Amino acid sequence: MPKFQDLSEYSAAIAPIIDAAHVNVHASARRAATKLAETSGVTPGLLYDLRFALPLRPVTRPHLATIYRYADAAGHEDGIREHLREGTLAEDRDGLLRLTETGLEFVHRLYEVHTAAAERVWAGHDLPGLAGLAGRVLDRAERVPGGALALVAPPYEPEGAAPGALLFNRLAALRYHRADAHAAAWQAAGLSVAEIVGLRDGPLRAGIEADTNLRAAAPYRTLSEAERDTLYDGLLKLI
Repeated sequence: MPKFQDLSEYSAAIAPIIDAAHVNVHASARRAATKLAETSGVTPGLLYDLRFALPLRPVTRPHLATIYRYADAAGHEDGIREHLREGTLAEDRDGLLRLTETGLEFVHRLYEVHTAAAERVWAGHDLPGLAGLAGRVLDRAERVPGGALALVAPPYEPEGAAPGALLFNRLAALRYHRADAHAAAWQAAGLSVAEIVGLRDGPLRAGIEADTNLRAAAPYRTLSEAERDTLYDGLLKLI
């Protein structure tokens, strides 16, 4: 376990571990999730990406533009139309996009797929304990007005959800806290989306990353030093 000088350094170190643990389940579940989509006749798209948010709250196109800051809006519009055509999303007169019963049924089956994958690749680890720590951090993560985390958290947690599924989706939502911190940092530096995407390594980028780490550190204060070590070491072992 490395020794961190401060929470900013800790937040920088744990961020890629959170990403890798999350991706590990995605990769393990990919074949089963693809088969589920094919047999269901459903385009996974937003249902896959926002499985932990859509069952609890509708989204609008501006919301999606925030969640997918660096993506092409036209591509998401195509995806929305496909979901509407398939009947997994419905749109009201105010432009709110909601899951239909068909969409929610697919999400529940997707949770089963991810639960099985998490139990397979994370077997033998303290998933309830790690899910609890991740949940506490997520609870303390600031929902910045106009940010992505406010749109995706708290995550959807069906009654009786397995610890692996809880951890997987809490990590998925927690990633948006750092995404908001990063956006706040490059905006404070006066950059646009296009400029941060094309920014090369150098003093400006280093400063933005340092500011991101500082902003992303706050929710980890809710854990003791020993708990932060447990979360770091535990997630590292899940990769």
